[in-house]
Amino acid sequence: MAAYTAEDVKKLREATAAGMLDCKKALDEAEGDFDKAVEIIRVKGQKGVTKREGRTTSNGLVIAKAEGNVGVMLELNCETDFVAKGERFQAVADELLAHLADSKIGELSAFLASTLPSGKSVQVAIDEANATLGEKIELRRIGVLEGSPVALYLHRTSPDLPPQLGVLVQLASDALEAGKDVAQHIAAFAPSFVRREDIPAEDLASERRIAEETARNEGKPEASIAKIVEGRLTGYVKEVSLLEQSFAKDAKKTVQQILDEAKTAVSAFHRFRVGQ
Repeated sequence: MAAYTAEDVKKLREATAAGMLDCKKALDEAEGDFDKAVEIIRVKGQKGVTKREGRTTSNGLVIAKAEGNVGVMLELNCETDFVAKGERFQAVADELLAHLADSKIGELSAFLASTLPSGKSVQVAIDEANATLGEKIELRRIGVLEGSPVALYLHRTSPDLPPQLGVLVQLASDALEAGKDVAQHIAAFAPSFVRREDIPAEDLASERRIAEETARNEGKPEASIAKIVEGRLTGYVKEVSLLEQSFAKDAKKTVQQILDEAKTAVSAFHRFRVGQ
């Protein structure tokens, strides 16, 4: 029987995030050699990558960085919260974020194909993590904002997990205190667009059609339907447009008023929440 201790199993599990039984089997096969056991787990993990392709990655983290006129953020997903809070998974996220900050590649497929300082592509690094951790690992999305000051907010939905929600906000001027307040507002109220002019015409047409059909189904008088539709459409615009939302910390003011008071403006934002 291979010579290893319970502490060796624990160490191997922490290093690879593999299951306890898999760690014991690997140490048995490696005759107690820790480094060889890590390699065995990685090799077996690579063989299982294809089998994991159909699995759901509903856990993970959001990680971001904002310095000066550049802000970057990414969402890295995995299958379980056990892996999400592990050092190995978070180290992969750190490596990818550092590369995103250096490369400033904003398109996901181009970023996956880009080369890390180690010489591997981002996709290969993710595949290796997939193999080592024994779960499906997926880079779901990335965001890059540059050219003017960027505010950042990260939120933990559980104290024992890494951040699950992140917001980057691009500002017209260096008003980062107001920018962080607006980022927190975006985290809570999840607007889809900066301003009403950004809402696609087809979205507005769809909302108008739904509002009209709903009003008719409710038996509203024909003469009042047009006014009802416009009222509901206005409500929709205020719901999805950041600048027209009531500010989270002072509902008597809109986000636009908060920005005006800070003598700044928002040109763009990214909001990532794990699994959404």
